[in-house]
Amino acid sequence: MSISHIEHVGIAVANLDEAIAYYEGTLGLKCYAIEEVTDQKVKTAFFKVGDTKIELLESTDPEGPIGKFIEKKGPGVHHLAFAVDDVNKALTDVEAKGVRLIDKEKRKGAEGLSIGFLHPKSTLGVLTELCGEE
Repeated sequence: MSISHIEHVGIAVANLDEAIAYYEGTLGLKCYAIEEVTDQKVKTAFFKVGDTKIELLESTDPEGPIGKFIEKKGPGVHHLAFAVDDVNKALTDVEAKGVRLIDKEKRKGAEGLSIGFLHPKSTLGVLTELCGEE
């Protein structure tokens, strides 16, 4: 597995409009895309900071992963995403090293990327996403 860079940092928010206003009004960043990922029950907003993105995540269903995360832990950093060349190969590589997977195979994520998550119980408590363009 070869990681090229941090693709994005995912941040769970209770209200996407309020969060966008903070990132734009207070921090001076510009939201360049808003997208709903229906199968993940989430609405996302993206900001670019250098080569890295910030992905704000608002739940569209309290039973979805972000809804459950906010109910349990409150708003805040949700996951760290790394860019890889081949998501399926990267998932196979880390599983072979004993890492517990949430996704055994890549699936579709926001911005047309392929994604796969590693379980935080195997990643020192950090929900880790591997993503790529293939």
